[in-house]
Order: sequence, then structure tokens, then C-alpha cells
Amino acid sequence: MSEIETAETDYNTPRGSVSEVMRLSLKLGFTAFGGPAAHIAMLHDEVVIRRKWISEQRFLDLLGATNLIPGPNSTEMVIHVGHIRAGYKGLIAAGIGFILPAAMIVLALAWLYVNYGTTPAAEWLLYGIKPVIIAIVLHALWSLGKKAVKGTFLGIVGGVVFALYLVGFDELLLLFTAGLLVAVIQYGRRRLSEGQKRIGLFLPWLGIVTVAPLAEAVPVTLSGLFLIFLKIGAVLYGSGYVLLAFLRNDLVVNLGWLTDQQLLDAIAIGQFTPGPVFTTATFIGFVVAGWPGAVVATVGIFLPSFLFVAALGPLIPRLRSSFLFAALLDGVNVAALGLMAAVTWQLAQAAIVDWLTALLAVVAAILLLRFKINSAWLVLGGALVGLVSWLLTG
Repeated sequence: MSEIETAETDYNTPRGSVSEVMRLSLKLGFTAFGGPAAHIAMLHDEVVIRRKWISEQRFLDLLGATNLIPGPNSTEMVIHVGHIRAGYKGLIAAGIGFILPAAMIVLALAWLYVNYGTTPAAEWLLYGIKPVIIAIVLHALWSLGKKAVKGTFLGIVGGVVFALYLVGFDELLLLFTAGLLVAVIQYGRRRLSEGQKRIGLFLPWLGIVTVAPLAEAVPVTLSGLFLIFLKIGAVLYGSGYVLLAFLRNDLVVNLGWLTDQQLLDAIAIGQFTPGPVFTTATFIGFVVAGWPGAVVATVGIFLPSFLFVAALGPLIPRLRSSFLFAALLDGVNVAALGLMAAVTWQLAQAAIVDWLTALLAVVAAILLLRFKINSAWLVLGGALVGLVSWLLTG
């Protein structure tokens, strides 16, 4: 059986149970700190290296395809894996298992915030976790890179994406341009051998976001809250900073439901809790409309991800079987790894701040490479070191 036939069989004939998908996704939901790059690295460790549910190439193709659709990439990757392992029931179980722990933690913090006007400090926790996350992501990049970089040309594309992101280029522009560039050049090489000499390059259009003047506050409604977060989940590409821009435009500028300070607090909560950053919606929903608001905002922002994955998943093996789309995926894959590397570089500068954090990163890397320690245990170990450090210095 060919690799393509095997890939299609994986989607059409699930090989696992819903319960094992739920157990894994809950585990990640409680331990996946550090943002999308770290979540994807931990998922890779669990499903490619340890459980061997999918191959390196399949994981890369899922990663590339996920970067081409809106929504939270790490959440969609978990949902993809659930779909492959246990069908549509696995798709739903994986998403719920990954989202629910973070949503419940954020909801508890939102309750404290609304009732006491503050949130518990988490610097001590992140102090120990961040350097461990850097080691986990680097380990995943090394493993995936060996499969994604299929020659000098793709290596150069990934390196250029890394450099351009660091100097400020838009990540979506880099993804699409890299994918199209590789597809066109690979197609051109093929046609050149058949006597065709001309190829064209295409660049995606860039959208421009305008900010309207501040409007007077309008009454909060659950239907309005749901539609706002449904829209964001359906169209948002990019990082937490892009999410911040969307939320501010809708909830602060246009509707007046939040203040800038409340929005920043919501983003901060989403950043330091485990699981998807999009659980920021849970916090905001509770602040503006209580428990019902938390539910409708959470459902609204994550619902499109389930629908996108359900629609896209069966198409990915067919895309890989097409020469042109396979080249596009190769380009997007190396671009995605370039972006992960650039984000890791930026995070490392904030995470490794003294000798102890540097030691944590090195020890975590050794434990991963030499002893294959599960990444979840490393995160918990980093949190313990952070707690002890806080107690000793406090």
C-alpha cells in the first residue's frame, strides 16, 4: 500500500478509541503551557514519538494545512489527531478535552477577577515553566525539521521565513508566499524538463485593518456576544496579538463592553493558563455577561475550528497526492517551522533570564533527547522549580 493510500485509510478507518483520545487531550489541556508552538511540540511528542499514532510526514501535513485555515492552530491540530484516531467522535472528544481544562481554569480566575478585582500572581509558575517549554519546542523543531527540509531549497525557504518574521513581516503573508513560491518553482522545474520555460509568481493580497473611533456602550446580549466570537473564530489568523486587535476593535471600540485594562487582563489570563489562548473568550464572556456569557463566548470562538477540521481533514491526503498541492504543502510546512523557530527565539529571550532558567532549559533538553522523558512531566517539574524558587525568595 502506498503512503497516500495509507494516509486516506487513516482518515476513513479510525484505529483507536474515543476514550484514549479524550485522556490524551485532557492531559494536554491541563499541562500545555507556553502558547501554540509549545502545544504543538507537546502534541508531537505524544502522538508521533510516544504513541506513534501518526507519522512525521502526516503531522507536518496537518500542521501545514492547519496554518492555512483560520482559528487556533494548536487546538485544530489536537482536533485533527482526534479525527484520525477515532473518527468524528474522536474529533469532538479531542477538542472538548483540550479546551475544557483551560476554560474551567480561566472561568475560576474570571470569577476571582470580577468578585475581588484582581487575579492571582503567576510569575513564579511561568519562571520555571518557560525555559522547559523552550527545550520542548526545540526538540520538536529538530525532529520535524529532519522530515520537512527535503533539500537545500526548502531549507533556504525556512531560513528566509525565520529571518523575515523576526524583522516584522506578517506571518500569514510568509506562509502563503512560501507555499506558493515552492509550488510554482517545483511545478516550473517539472514543466521545464518537458520544454516549458515560463513560470509566474503570485503573492496573496494583504488586508488593511482600520480602527473606528470609540462608540458609546450598547447593551450586552448573549446572541450578540456569541456572534462576535463566532466571527472571530471563523476569520482570525495569526497570534495572540492579532486576537487582541480583533477583540479591541469589537468589544472596546465599537461596543464599549470592555475597557482597555479589562482586555489586557483577559489576554494575560489566556497567556499564563494552560491550553488554548482563545480561552480568553471565556474570561471576557464572564466579565460582560456572567456564566451564560462565558459559555456562549467559548462555544462561539471554538465552534468554527471543529467545522474547519471536519471539512479539511479528509482532503489532506488528496492534496498530498497532487504534485502541485504537495509542493504547496512542502513550502507551507517549512515556513511553519521557520515561524515556530522565530517565535521560540523571541520567547527564549524572555524565558532564559538567569543561570537557573538556563540550567532548566539545558536539563530539560537532555532529558528529552537522552532519556525521552514525557514533556508533560518536564512542564510539571519546571513549575515545581518555579514554586520552590518563589518560596525561597519570598
